[in-house]
Amino acid sequence: MKGFREFILRGNVIDLAVAVVIGAAFTAVVNSIVQNVFNPLIGALFNAESLNDALVLSIPTLDGKSADVRFGAVLGAIITFLIVAAVVYFVFVMPMNLLKEHAEARRKAGESTAKDPETELTVLAEIRDLLAEQRAMSADSGTRRHEQ
Repeated sequence: MKGFREFILRGNVIDLAVAVVIGAAFTAVVNSIVQNVFNPLIGALFNAESLNDALVLSIPTLDGKSADVRFGAVLGAIITFLIVAAVVYFVFVMPMNLLKEHAEARRKAGESTAKDPETELTVLAEIRDLLAEQRAMSADSGTRRHEQ
């Protein structure tokens, strides 16, 4: 049970859950735009109420009925995909890429003006130098005492 609780409370699981919920809401908005704006406009070009009714090819069957091949529905699905991809790119991907570029540029500008970051080696060298100074000072004070 402890492992499950740790898994659930990880930040990336929470982020993923939020992304799924936002994605579902976003999908509903995009689908509404496509079905209520773009489909009627394209359907008007083909004298149909929507893309589902546009570009229909009726094929007669052996029993005297007909089978409808709906190329308009496929076109609608392609348009929906392209709109979703464009919105995701322009609303999410492009701004995030710009933010990353600006952050990287700021980081590089900060690196050129800032001194080299301290490493373990530089800290150890400073400690060595301080100890050497202390030894020299204590040796100096010891020789002075003997002279007096």
